[in-house]
Amino acid sequence: MQTSARNVFKGKVAAVHSGAVNDEVELSVEGGLSIVASITQVSTKKLGLKPGVEAVALIKASFVLLMNDAEKYLLSTRNQFAGTVSKVTPGAVNAEVLVDLPSGKSIASIVTMGSLASLGLAPGKKVTAIVKASQVILAVPK
Repeated sequence: MQTSARNVFKGKVAAVHSGAVNDEVELSVEGGLSIVASITQVSTKKLGLKPGVEAVALIKASFVLLMNDAEKYLLSTRNQFAGTVSKVTPGAVNAEVLVDLPSGKSIASIVTMGSLASLGLAPGKKVTAIVKASQVILAVPK
């Protein structure tokens, strides 16, 4: 798959939970990682999503927020990935931060240089990457 999304996770649908308008689709990814997407029921049907179907989760790096102390809070965000900063690439305004996850996968985040400094983000720093389920895009092969 060719995409500009920095974070691409391949897996299989583990569950689909239907709501009044949207569905929550849980994707099991290699290494035991689970990603939840909130999509319309129309999209669920169009993509043929049901347990066992192979799918890809796309997450833009700018949708990935980083927290130093997520363990101190109960968050409404469905996707929470604790990990360790492995690489920081600073730019003029923003920086890309790569977080290694225990599953062997990694997730990239784009943060401002101000956030980079205030959070003390550097290789070896423990952080939690959080992503709202509504910001996860799902795709399936044709």
